[in-house]
Amino acid sequence: MSAGIFLHFNVTRQPTSACVVQQLREAFPYAAAPRYLIFDRGASFNDDVVDTIKSFGIRPKRTSFQSPWQNGIAERFVGNCRRELLGHVIIVNEHPLRRLMKAYISYYHEDRTHLGLGKETPAGRKAEEHPAPDCRVVSIPRLGGLHHRYGIAA
Repeated sequence: MSAGIFLHFNVTRQPTSACVVQQLREAFPYAAAPRYLIFDRGASFNDDVVDTIKSFGIRPKRTSFQSPWQNGIAERFVGNCRRELLGHVIIVNEHPLRRLMKAYISYYHEDRTHLGLGKETPAGRKAEEHPAPDCRVVSIPRLGGLHHRYGIAA
């Protein structure tokens, strides 16, 4: 998964394609645009929106057909990112945001345990099995100490 830029704009309950196109133009007036933009198959993301996305040099990626669960997964990741990272730091410009997002994605895949994966990580790190009662736990800071990875000392 590549680091992305998460933008927030005024939101309406029923955005039209014209509204989405205008927000895209405001989001990327001069700055380098991200390589990909993931969006669902809602009616507001019609051909005008796709053409606008492509005009910025962005590759549009739609969620799979008849797979509404994918939108929930993407929204869950964005929510976790906002709660676990962006709600705790002040972003000054794009460079620190990209650096933090890259570090967060690494933390999310390699260090953060997920209940849905049986307390394992997406990268495949296994949960510790029955550690000895007298073992020593070590804390490894991640994201500048905002989060930690815990392990058994050798």
